[in-house]
Amino acid sequence: MKRFNIRRWLLAVIAIPAFFMSAQPATDTVPEPKNQFSVDLQFLGRGEARYGGMPAAPVEDEEEEENAEVPTSNFVLSRARLPIYFKRDWLETLVTPQHSGVWGQAGKGSFNLHEAWVKMTTRFGMFAQVGRVALNYDDERIIGSDDWAMASSSHDILRLGYEGHGHKAHIILAYNQNANVMATGGSIYENGGQPYKTMHTAWYHYDIPRFPLGVSLLFMNIGMQSELENNPDRTWFQHLAGGYMSFRPEHWKAEAAYYKQFGKNEHGVKIDAWMASAKVSYMPTSRFTVTAGYDYLSGDKYFAVPTGHNIGMVHHDVIKGFSTVYGSHHQFYGAMDFFYVSAYHHGFTPGLQNAYIGGTYTPLKNLMLNASYHYFAIATDLQDMEKTLGHEIEFQAGYAISRDVSVSAGASFMWGGETMERLKRSTTNNSLRWGYITLVVTPRIFSTKW
Repeated sequence: MKRFNIRRWLLAVIAIPAFFMSAQPATDTVPEPKNQFSVDLQFLGRGEARYGGMPAAPVEDEEEEENAEVPTSNFVLSRARLPIYFKRDWLETLVTPQHSGVWGQAGKGSFNLHEAWVKMTTRFGMFAQVGRVALNYDDERIIGSDDWAMASSSHDILRLGYEGHGHKAHIILAYNQNANVMATGGSIYENGGQPYKTMHTAWYHYDIPRFPLGVSLLFMNIGMQSELENNPDRTWFQHLAGGYMSFRPEHWKAEAAYYKQFGKNEHGVKIDAWMASAKVSYMPTSRFTVTAGYDYLSGDKYFAVPTGHNIGMVHHDVIKGFSTVYGSHHQFYGAMDFFYVSAYHHGFTPGLQNAYIGGTYTPLKNLMLNASYHYFAIATDLQDMEKTLGHEIEFQAGYAISRDVSVSAGASFMWGGETMERLKRSTTNNSLRWGYITLVVTPRIFSTKW
């Protein structure tokens, strides 16, 4: 008689249910959420102190000019945004209320919608987007949200495009009107929230497979309301065409851009202007980057100089001064924003040459240090003026306290020459100083999927 083997029976008891369980078809998996919803808070506060560089009031004689006080300015700026985002399958929306202003400002600053758009995407990579959108293209030199400015910039547009297989093609259409009223002689757009009446843009970008090269082409057709008294209903069109290239081999990054402007401005004057830029960055280690570059923007050379170093107006048959239109100007032409943010007297544009070199060092994971030098000069030959505008040295530091909180600070020093003094109407050009400190807080308040 065989002995009872308890070990075999235990193995059978365990194996048989396991076999049937493995033979059963898999239960239904939990479906992935189709809906996403999130609410964020974006707070930015920045204190600034500026010494000199602002236009001085006219004086009677040289002695009074020498004893004039240096203009100074100290202020605190702030901005708060509340992005509300929703996505379901092919439908995507974003609404971002925004408040911005100067502490103590009359009227308590400005409140508006920075973004409010709806986007529909097909599975083939095509999409349509309509509403108020913050646009950023390439290096943001021509089209950017200019996030340094408290109000920033956005556009009321219809955007159609395709993205896939290394190709990106966008078409942007905008038409701005003062109000939904009937206007005699056609549509009029004056003193609106956007700097143009119509804007048609085509952008194409291609990333070459298995090669670190990206190339973009850009064309813009910008319609401006006529400012001629004898023909106020007309729309004048100015055009911009050019391209941007980025080459990113190991430890290196090279960028280049060229843009041409033509057509006519809002006064009906012919435009013939251009700009070119080149920038090279070398990263020997993950902690250190060296950058050098050069920008050239064409300019006008005809102007009148009355007494008192004031720049007068003259008639231009052709405008040679390049306009940087809707770019993020602060990051390109010096942190003190003397060029293409604040204008020369009477809007005169002698162009700009900007040669710069700098370096960024990251000694700690959350700490960034940066220093750079800029040499500024006008691009045209002006009578009885040197081309050199001045020299600027910049220092910046940034520290990430946590994932949601960061601080940064910077200081800039500029030494301007006589040309800078005459074009900017500032006699305090030999020792200009500017500094800032910024706090950025960006927590996610709520997020869910279902």
